[in-house]
Amino acid sequence: MPVIGVAIAIPEPWAAELVDYRHRIGDPTAQGVPSHITLIPPTEVSGALAEIEAHLVGAASGVAPFRVHLRGTGTFRPVSPVVFVGLAEGISQCEQLADAVRRGPLAVDLEYPYHPHVTVAHHLDDPTLDRAFDDLAGFECAFDVTDFHLYVHHEQEGWRSTRTFPLS
Repeated sequence: MPVIGVAIAIPEPWAAELVDYRHRIGDPTAQGVPSHITLIPPTEVSGALAEIEAHLVGAASGVAPFRVHLRGTGTFRPVSPVVFVGLAEGISQCEQLADAVRRGPLAVDLEYPYHPHVTVAHHLDDPTLDRAFDDLAGFECAFDVTDFHLYVHHEQEGWRSTRTFPLS
């Protein structure tokens, strides 16, 4: 069964900057994981992706483009060993979009409450997580979200976007 995810891609040049940072600090999850804001976490799906894609077209048609402003760092520790860049703008729009895609064939139960963010360090020791928290505390960028992506996980290649869904 394929494993999919749905996410907002972080545009360049910031996407490469964040992935490069993850590589520099030795984050084992950096390889094959593009910089993104998750809408649907990794989820095993059965059957053809056509029904999911049709659902995502409908979800995208009900949401207008919006602005995201990323600024500063946060962490989910001690619950989860994650450091992230937080959203200063676009939180409610991400929540609404995530709610729209988590229906129908993608009505998944989340392990944790939805919190839009961009992971920058994961599964590392505490000193390295502390370093990431400090190093990226001044990170800031803003961009318009005009679409989101369906990603499929490939064992060798990691996560690859298979389709883009423009917001209306």
